[in-house]
Amino acid sequence: MTERAAAESPLLSWLEHPRQDRGVHFAAGGDDWTFLSYAELADRTRVILAGLRAVGVVPGDVVSIVEPAGPDFVATLFAAMAAGAAPSPIAPPLNFQDRAVYGEHVSGLLRAAAPRVVVCASTLTAAIAPLAAAAGVRRVLSADELADAADGSRAAVAAPGPLALLQFTSGSSGRARGVQVPHAALAANVAAIRRWLAMTPDDPTASWLPVHHDMGLIGCLVTPVVNTSDLWLMPPEEFVRNPGRYLRCFGERGARLTSMPNFGLEYLARRVRPEALTGLDFSAWRAVIVGAERVDAEALRRFCALLGPHGFDPRALLPAYGLAEATLAVTGLPLDELYHAVELRPDRLRLGARAVPEPGEDVDGGVEAYPVVGCGRPLTGVRVRIVDEAGTPLPDGVVGEIEVHGPSVAQGYVNADDSASQTALGGGVLRTADAGFLHDGQLHVLGRLGDSMKVRGRAVFAEDLEWAICRPGVPAQRMAALLGHRGGTATVVAVFEQAQPEWLAQAERELRRRAEGAQVVIVDAPRGTIARTSSGKPKRRQLWQAFVDDRLPGTVVTTGAAGQRDQTEQTTTAS
Repeated sequence: MTERAAAESPLLSWLEHPRQDRGVHFAAGGDDWTFLSYAELADRTRVILAGLRAVGVVPGDVVSIVEPAGPDFVATLFAAMAAGAAPSPIAPPLNFQDRAVYGEHVSGLLRAAAPRVVVCASTLTAAIAPLAAAAGVRRVLSADELADAADGSRAAVAAPGPLALLQFTSGSSGRARGVQVPHAALAANVAAIRRWLAMTPDDPTASWLPVHHDMGLIGCLVTPVVNTSDLWLMPPEEFVRNPGRYLRCFGERGARLTSMPNFGLEYLARRVRPEALTGLDFSAWRAVIVGAERVDAEALRRFCALLGPHGFDPRALLPAYGLAEATLAVTGLPLDELYHAVELRPDRLRLGARAVPEPGEDVDGGVEAYPVVGCGRPLTGVRVRIVDEAGTPLPDGVVGEIEVHGPSVAQGYVNADDSASQTALGGGVLRTADAGFLHDGQLHVLGRLGDSMKVRGRAVFAEDLEWAICRPGVPAQRMAALLGHRGGTATVVAVFEQAQPEWLAQAERELRRRAEGAQVVIVDAPRGTIARTSSGKPKRRQLWQAFVDDRLPGTVVTTGAAGQRDQTEQTTTAS
């Protein structure tokens, strides 16, 4: 690497003098780990970089990567950056995934990305090559084939290209969109995360998150690598199978930092028995960034109850907010500060109205409140405002749309004409289409504006309904709430996967109370019906469209206007 390239690319400076004593531990069979030092990863990166240049990749190109979370994924990711190209990760298929659905998804991503080459695990070539050809991509190569093309050479790092990354949104609010992330934006977000967590090379990270989307990719892969700290990396399916292995990274191996969605905390608290933690010490665990979905105070409490007897400090829980269009992190709770929740009453949730009472205000109305956990304060260089529909800033405590400014805001979309999402990006301003409010300096996130609906003047959010239905013990991953207008009528749909009778009764009670004035439909569907993003969020727009199109499978167990009872029992699509 030249001194000039190193100065221009802080994301790649670790390649100049890579460490032998630190690196990435990749999950292997049993309870084993395969360690590659940063020196070994740097050598593999330079080989693949030479191969990319040999097959014609030039600065400004896109390189799509369809690899599992192994050494070749890491090396190809940084090799593409080092070539001045934009890596664009795509998740490989899961064993239980519908191949037709996966194929349609990948074809859409490749058409949007228009990569010069697809780098694909050799075991996936037969599945990916036809999809790439249909999208007009001529070359699908494995990392080993790129190494062969390099013919033993190692390449030097180029000056940064126009983009450091082309990352796709999760698709929770519509079709996945390609977000163009310049080098300066990625470098700024990585620097802000490192400053927020006071990261040093002596702070190891462990992660089970998918490396193909922003939270796992930037928060738990790029940042630790740039920080040259040890990283334990395991695939999500291994975490599901053996969550105790993940916890042993912290209780035995010394990991201190991690990130996960709310459902990860819930899963650990539900699946790990207290006796399985005997002998583990979590007192050095400094940070658990909790984001990607609205944070549940009860999940935080249960996680602390499980790990607290073994030294875990609740101040390590750091609720946060971010999104791909802001590269990743926007706000986060500072280290050593306890999280807190604001108690909200549903009848206060009106866009443009105060969500929390002013001092001395009488709020006694007999309406049940629920907690909304604060997501911390803006990271270094980031500015967050709450605005109304016209973009006018709103005062503290008033509900509106979250708007983000700062150096980490992405450049734009590759498919900018896609109107499937309400999120707006351009000119350094990000209109997130997320609703929230500021209170005591912290951002509180209520949900997607596209997943909310006005019912008798009040804003009803899908996340609120899911919280109310699931709090008595309904598994959150087994239901989703959908909101919209069907035939001009405000409609709320609760979709369950193989529901227990008591879940259906709970849903009917809560929906008729909380969505009074709307049509209520409750559907008991087969397992696998609720499509979710890599961070566990329901793909509500996709599910709603299936409902409207009469394609949502299951049994409609309840239908009728909220406030009246009209049960049916019929096996049908939810029409």
